[in-house]
Amino acid sequence: MTVKFAVAGTGWVAGEYLKAIHGHAGAQVHTVVTSDRGRGEAKLTELGLEGVAVSTDFEAVVQNPEIDAIVLCSMPGVRPQQAILAAQHGKALILEKPMALDLASMDRMGEALAKYPVKTAVSFVLRWNPTFDMIKALIDDNALGRVFMAQVDYWHHIGPHYDQYRWNITREVGVSSILSAGCHAVDAVRYFAGDITEVTAYSCGTWSDSEYEYDPNAIAIFKLANGGIGKVSSSLECKTPYKFNIHLLGEKGSIMDNQLFSTTKLPGQTDYATIPTILPNSGDVSHHPFVMEIHEFVDALQHDKAIRCDFQEAYRSMRACFAIDESIATGKTIKLG
Repeated sequence: MTVKFAVAGTGWVAGEYLKAIHGHAGAQVHTVVTSDRGRGEAKLTELGLEGVAVSTDFEAVVQNPEIDAIVLCSMPGVRPQQAILAAQHGKALILEKPMALDLASMDRMGEALAKYPVKTAVSFVLRWNPTFDMIKALIDDNALGRVFMAQVDYWHHIGPHYDQYRWNITREVGVSSILSAGCHAVDAVRYFAGDITEVTAYSCGTWSDSEYEYDPNAIAIFKLANGGIGKVSSSLECKTPYKFNIHLLGEKGSIMDNQLFSTTKLPGQTDYATIPTILPNSGDVSHHPFVMEIHEFVDALQHDKAIRCDFQEAYRSMRACFAIDESIATGKTIKLG
């Protein structure tokens, strides 16, 4: 079975999906969906993709019986309705983050997916990064024991040099530091240390002449379901190279990015050991593991397997993100059920 995809959107991330799908022997790019036909055709020419349809009618695309799956790289405000429509027509879904810009919209998606169950993957794409694979394997092998403190940072200056800057700075579309991008760090805390039960968060501006309509910097403190604590920081306006710091303290060992200290697994160890791997250390989306994500998604469709980050799993990370923004807005601690 060749999985035939439609990709909604023509931006930087959409281009990486198109390349990943085209490069997979069991997948095919069937259609690109865009509001601007010329932009869609230009993207296909840029990538050297031939024989791909371009459509400006999303509803017609999801009604096409030849298409098996939809990738939503569209603007985040329209993703919930597009996801609901796609599910109603039985299309498997890959959703870019954030899945929605508010909890009510995300809940509507959840209701639709419960009524029209389809395979889903949510692109917290770093879950497919080799460093994440390494850390998760060590945790599953009990090299760290219970992770009682988890700290993850997303530091990335998203300035005018990025095309997304023009809409990312707006409260209407960018919304917040966490929803715009810091959600990757929130998801990482959950992936490595488990569910979040309580959130207290703060935000601040950077420069007096900033064009951001919301505070581009945020810090959140968590209580974890395992009895531990966590912290996330997100900065979209910072004087630093891109950083995605992962620091985990466990009862039996610790992780600092790709450095491991575990006297349980490595008796006699006196200092951190560096594990050669590919770090999540670039904001360039071509560095992100979309190829691995597409490979797992296609395999899941062809052999009815689970996906490491489906809608239900990503919902819990997004719920924590909305709680962070709620805490910032209200000055209150937010408890999660």
